[in-house]
Amino acid sequence: MMSDSTINTTAHWQELDEWRKKIDALDQQLSTLLCERLHCAQNISLLKSRIGEQVLQPEREKEVLINVLNQADSPLKTHALEKIYRCIIEETRLFQQEWISSQPDIHTSS
Repeated sequence: MMSDSTINTTAHWQELDEWRKKIDALDQQLSTLLCERLHCAQNISLLKSRIGEQVLQPEREKEVLINVLNQADSPLKTHALEKIYRCIIEETRLFQQEWISSQPDIHTSS
């Protein structure tokens, strides 16, 4: 016969497994959305190069951050989201620069 402690531990492990499954599903959705975001960044890079704009646009980056941070419902989440999105923005910028430099037909002013 299992003790109450063993039953509780088993229940906790099952609950932990359920939360992990939820995170795995969210990670799949996030990676799909981030790939879509990078695809948009490619198109933006192409348009920026055609109109002579720089990849780095600090005002737009501030706007993106403000939009995202408005979704947070606590100061702790705001802080975490800001750090996450600063990384996303930085990596997207690097992605745009690498993508542009890999395109032989694109001549940029950056």
